[in-house]
Amino acid sequence: MLAEDRLRKLQDLISTSTKEELIWINGYLSGLVGNDPANGNGHSTIAANGNGHAIPTTEKKISLAFGTETGNAKKLATQLATVAKKKGVNAKLMDLSQYRVTDLAKEDYFFVVISTQGEGEPPIPAKKFFDYIQENDLALSNVKYSVLALGDSAYPLFCKTGEDVDARFEKFGAKRVVPLQKCDVDYEDDALEWFEQVLDTIESKIVPVVGIIAAPVKKAGRKYYKGTILDNINLNDRGSNKATYHIEIGTDEVIAYEPGDTIGIVPRNRVEVVDQIIAITGIGRELEIATTKITAPVKELLTLHLNICYLLSSTIKKYAVIIGQEIPDTRMDLVDLLRIYPVLDAAQFEEIIKILTPVAPRLYSIASSPHAHGENEVHITVAKEMFLAQEEQRFGLCSEFLGDLPVQSPVIFYVHKDKNFKLPAPDKDIIMIGPGTGVAPFRAFLGERDATGASGRNWFFFGEEYFISDFFYQTEIQNYLQTGVLNKLDLAFSGDQTEKIYVQDRMLEKAAELYEWIHHGASIYISGEKDPMSKEVENTLLQIIETQGVKTRDESKQYFELLKKEGRYEKDVY
Repeated sequence: MLAEDRLRKLQDLISTSTKEELIWINGYLSGLVGNDPANGNGHSTIAANGNGHAIPTTEKKISLAFGTETGNAKKLATQLATVAKKKGVNAKLMDLSQYRVTDLAKEDYFFVVISTQGEGEPPIPAKKFFDYIQENDLALSNVKYSVLALGDSAYPLFCKTGEDVDARFEKFGAKRVVPLQKCDVDYEDDALEWFEQVLDTIESKIVPVVGIIAAPVKKAGRKYYKGTILDNINLNDRGSNKATYHIEIGTDEVIAYEPGDTIGIVPRNRVEVVDQIIAITGIGRELEIATTKITAPVKELLTLHLNICYLLSSTIKKYAVIIGQEIPDTRMDLVDLLRIYPVLDAAQFEEIIKILTPVAPRLYSIASSPHAHGENEVHITVAKEMFLAQEEQRFGLCSEFLGDLPVQSPVIFYVHKDKNFKLPAPDKDIIMIGPGTGVAPFRAFLGERDATGASGRNWFFFGEEYFISDFFYQTEIQNYLQTGVLNKLDLAFSGDQTEKIYVQDRMLEKAAELYEWIHHGASIYISGEKDPMSKEVENTLLQIIETQGVKTRDESKQYFELLKKEGRYEKDVY
């Protein structure tokens, strides 16, 4: 037994440690005990059986590396490390953003949990690691490995980053001990099954798998809802050069969602563009063609099922091979590609149709709360994307599709659960930073906290271009301020004065109070554009922590990382 003062110190340490720190402490103590000569065996550690009694086990070590942008891969890897510890396996958790790639050849068992972003791209924090293994030849014949890939099967390049990492490790001579596991948005069961195989491999030292064996993807059984447009309102007032829509969708059934979730909507391609493509190529609109996903007439395929907007560069490369021309590495709409690099005839365009990828769903943050707005409807906030292409005014496919939908139009959607971007306990304070359409999830948060009587304080930073025309949900937000649901509101309208003012400027003005909220347990949420807004807000937060907390730059970064580990800093950016 420990002396009372030592026991008290130990209890204090445990009560103030995060889950990751407890895992590290457990491994550290196990290592000390295992290397104690008094044990008579330098390879022994201590584990607990089901009754809590200490039992000797053989020390087994693995490296568990994660690459994440939204935090899912990190939280999953942490969960898997906990499972490993309970089974007597020392799992060393590593963030690929900080991993020294030169250490790869020294690894014994190396397991990777990594997500796929955007158009099959690696998470930004893991890009340095990803680029290194893509651009260099390594000798990893002594490394045993496996990859757990996270993705969304609704997108064409499902789990591509994990596939690429798996392929490179095999090329380097590493030995795959468990097949590549691809996980959809509901990944828990598949991930745990994969890790059970990993732990069995460590236990039995089975012969590594020969060749690439892509584990079958389990269908997530995504629930699709048939909705109807109940309301579609342009939130921008007269005089604005923008169009931002508040869209309410109703259903005949209860929608299973929480504030912080998003919905996925598959848009239809514009009929006039499809007609142009058919006219240019001369293909029959009723001609049935079999693609990898569906067999349907050309008009239906191009309108409902296939992506014809901003084609992937990989698709354009296949297009170039079919027509036998050199095309620079680029991305463009199919109609522009056909004008610049025309097909020979309708038969050649049939081949082109077969290489087109499915229309990918677009995700929109839910701007409603089931407690505040009812369980049979969801609200979203959609900014109409505008840009020039081939010297023509163009619009984002889904934002134009949704903005043009009149009331009573049918729409099909699914709920994409976000396990991290969630409200804390009702008595905890929250700081919400959401310029532009980033307001959407915070409208949901405030509605939920109002409807459920949460006692935690709420502080909202909102910004746009002009107060008069671009203050989204102004009446609702001011009502929340008057009724005390919203305790603090700071606004930044960049175009209302000569010198542009953004939300990060308002944060600096309130730096002392902002740090006090954070220091006393408030959770921070950021929603809106990833670049540059979210990066600039993060840099501002680091500056506030450094100056108001009287910390060095390194100390402020460590403090910021602690906020992430505790789940007190979450992002919903795009």
